Amino acid sequence: MGIEYVIDCKEAGRPYPHYWEYCVGSCHAATLLRADVREHLKKAHDDCGFTHVRCHGLFDDDMSVVFSAMGMGEPTISFYNIDNIYDYLLEIGMKPFVEIGFMPTPLASGTQTCMHYKGNVTPPADYEKWNDLIRKFGQHLLDRYGKEEVSGWQFEVWNEPNLNFFFAGTQEDYFELYENTARTLKEVDPCFQVGGPATSVNAWIPEFIGYCKEHDVPLDFITTHHYPSDDPLSTMGMNGPGVKGQGFDGLREAVAKMSEEERAKLVAQMFSARENKNPKDILAQMTAKAKEEAGDYPLYYTEWNGSKEYDTSYQAAFIAHTIAHNEGLVEGYSFWTVSDIFEEMGMKPGPFKNEFGLQTNHGIPKPSYRMFQVLHEAGDMRLDVKPAGDAKDSNVEVLALKGDDGISLIVYNHDLERRTVKPEQVRIVLKGDVSSVSKAVIDDTHTNPLKAWEEMGSPAYLKKEDVDIISKASELVYEDVDVKREDGAVILEFTAAEESVTVFKF
Repeated sequence: MGIEYVIDCKEAGRPYPHYWEYCVGSCHAATLLRADVREHLKKAHDDCGFTHVRCHGLFDDDMSVVFSAMGMGEPTISFYNIDNIYDYLLEIGMKPFVEIGFMPTPLASGTQTCMHYKGNVTPPADYEKWNDLIRKFGQHLLDRYGKEEVSGWQFEVWNEPNLNFFFAGTQEDYFELYENTARTLKEVDPCFQVGGPATSVNAWIPEFIGYCKEHDVPLDFITTHHYPSDDPLSTMGMNGPGVKGQGFDGLREAVAKMSEEERAKLVAQMFSARENKNPKDILAQMTAKAKEEAGDYPLYYTEWNGSKEYDTSYQAAFIAHTIAHNEGLVEGYSFWTVSDIFEEMGMKPGPFKNEFGLQTNHGIPKPSYRMFQVLHEAGDMRLDVKPAGDAKDSNVEVLALKGDDGISLIVYNHDLERRTVKPEQVRIVLKGDVSSVSKAVIDDTHTNPLKAWEEMGSPAYLKKEDVDIISKASELVYEDVDVKREDGAVILEFTAAEESVTVFKF
């Protein structure tokens, strides 16, 4: 018989808000000035329902927010490029989730940078000048967009300050940066919603809340990030309270001073860290812990994603599993990122590069994009799914969502890193008045644009006709299903391939 689940379609269900649609990430701010990135963002908003967008580097030098002509004279402050981005977001029905950072060179206390686009990650050299920038930024937004609009935006201070790579300072240095920024925005107008600590690995939440309470620092919400492979970062010296950041330059200097035995031990540790031994629901466990630590503060995950196979059906199954398990734990959950136009390590050639985006750099939807599209079209009432027999021990699970137009069943067969996953025979018993069932599949042979690209020889540069062919292969195709009935119930029987998603609509 295989795995069996029973669903009572007559149930009203429980509310299931689409928390994952609140926000989506998009590399660094300057890329949002590009026409192709804007096309990708609008398409994702229209198809997948994302309402906000978050990006790094709003104050980076390539945004020309604070600059001196030829490096001489008093710096000029210009919000022109920021306006250009925010105007576009509002025009297409989206809003910014404002990440404040990184440090403009004229205000920086040091030269440490991150990523290919060289965002400066040092604290300000002079807090009077930093606060002046924040004050002018806040007032400009009120003047341009109005209090009613801006009061609905979130302002997050920095990105992953617990990682040396993203912040050349200690935990105490970040708290000082946050305090100055939050107080200044609130002085401009109390309507500004400000939060943090924007950490990786769900870090610093209790310490951050404790600091804000002790020093009466404004705090409206909590933000953090996580990925299924996060835990090893904690054991590799990349984060920790009170540790002065050195970045990769410091790591190189330290390695150069090591003995051959010490270097071998470090390399072994790094490769060991790549073997992910976390349980498949590690993100839900992290989220539950963060929710408890956040207490009454709204909790936003402003980055999340998987750890491998970003271009395959594995990612779609991972997304379905994660969305199903994080029910009721977050106010917003921002997937990183909307597009493979992604310059953290430079823009690599080729449409499929195993990078974070939901779309290729040509805007071709990946299986992950189709998964979010399915979730957006599904209802916002969740039905109970009752396992029978061996289903409790299976990697196959079912998310049942009910809306005005019917019911969607999202059946995913997933295990983290493909450790124990295998094809499974599935039987679903639907109780109630069910008719006109249709089915679509995301697996190795369906909804697989990567395969179409490989079959044409994996060209690094695509012509328009190539894009059209691969885009066609990415489509989610629904077909009518012949069902059988037993004792007044509808029976669905099928094989769930490993790391697949099977969607039924009726």
